[in-house]
Order: sequence, then C-alpha cells, then structure tokens
Amino acid sequence: MGLAPSHVEARIFTIVNDCKETVWARITPGEALAGGGFALEPGQSRILTAPTGWSGRIWGSTGCSFDNSGNGSCLTGGCGSSLKCGGSGGTPATLAEFTLGALDFYDVSLVYGFNLPMVVTPVHGRGNCSSAGCDGDLRDTCPSELAVKSGGQTVGCRSACDVFGSEQYCCTGVHGNSLTCQPTSYSKKFKEACPAAYSYAYDDPASIFTCADADYIVTFCSKR
Repeated sequence: MGLAPSHVEARIFTIVNDCKETVWARITPGEALAGGGFALEPGQSRILTAPTGWSGRIWGSTGCSFDNSGNGSCLTGGCGSSLKCGGSGGTPATLAEFTLGALDFYDVSLVYGFNLPMVVTPVHGRGNCSSAGCDGDLRDTCPSELAVKSGGQTVGCRSACDVFGSEQYCCTGVHGNSLTCQPTSYSKKFKEACPAAYSYAYDDPASIFTCADADYIVTFCSKR
C-alpha cells in the first residue's frame, strides 16, 4: 500500500559539521536558506527551514578563504567567488539532493566527485526513510589520476567524467541511457566505499530514497 496523501509542510534541516576542519555549507537554491552559504566550525550545527516544495542541493566546501564581503575561493566544492551560492558549485563535491513534496525524494550523489563524507538522516518520517550517503572517506583511496591535491594531501576525488570527459564516463552520446552506460572501474571504487550513494549517472535506482513528513539531518563527516 502507498502512503496516504498528506498536507505538505515546510521541512526542518539541521546541518551538522562533525569534521575536524571548518566546512562551508552550500545550498542551492538557497535564498530562503541562510542565503545559500555559511561556515560551520568543527562541532557546529545550524537549523534551517526549507520552504514547502523545495527542490535543491546541499554540499560542503573545503579549504575556503573569504574576505569580510564574502568574496573568496575554495579548494573543493566552491561556488564561483562568493560565499552565498547562487548556482551549481564547483567539482569535486559530494552532493545531497532533495525534492520535497507529499513524498520526499533524496539521495547523496558522487556523480560530481567526492570531497567530504556526508550522510542524510530523516527523522520523524513515514515510509522507508533510510539514511542515504557516504560515511567512508574516498580521499584515502582516490586513484591518483582523479585526486585533487593541496600541500601534498588529497583534498578531493574528481569523477572520471570530470577528468576524462568521454561519453563512456559521462553517460552521454551512445552511452546516454541505462542500458549502455554501465559501471566503470572508477564508479565501482566509489560504490564500494559508499554503497548508499549514487556513483554514476545511471546507478542503481535503489540509491534514491523516499520518505514522507520527515525533517532531515545532513551531517558532514558523520560519526555513525
């Protein structure tokens, strides 16, 4: 049996930084959600209210430096030169994706690479309401040809599409459907580290989760 229709209400998002480093949370569209960008020191969290029917992305940027006007840059997951994110961010970035309605759809995607462990946990919801995401750290096992380095450290892991740009890795052209776009050695490595996250464009649909009437905790570097 499906879930009975319910009145769609605003959702409460709690963004938590369990990392040992500062993370700059990014949200798009984010006009109603702290303007789309804010810093979280280790151990900090912030509670936001997403408007009814909101559909968008949440991710974290690392290695950022901003001036008092909010202008600057980041090593991973940046959004142009602004702290307040007005569109899609730079790669690599671990993305949480949401479409909120009578039934919410959500997932964590590595299609645009990986820069931080991230887990989405629904609370007080009805339905499947499983946690989505990746609490493993792909920076530790990233193939050298995909690695983004700074100061001798791997700070992010780019997608094979981002690095090589081929139809096979980007699921475009003759590979632009679920039959011809198959897992690659790179996406398999992503999936092995993060089985509850999307590893490429036509990954297992079971990587998309659904829940009704839930609020959500989005945790960077989850300690679960």
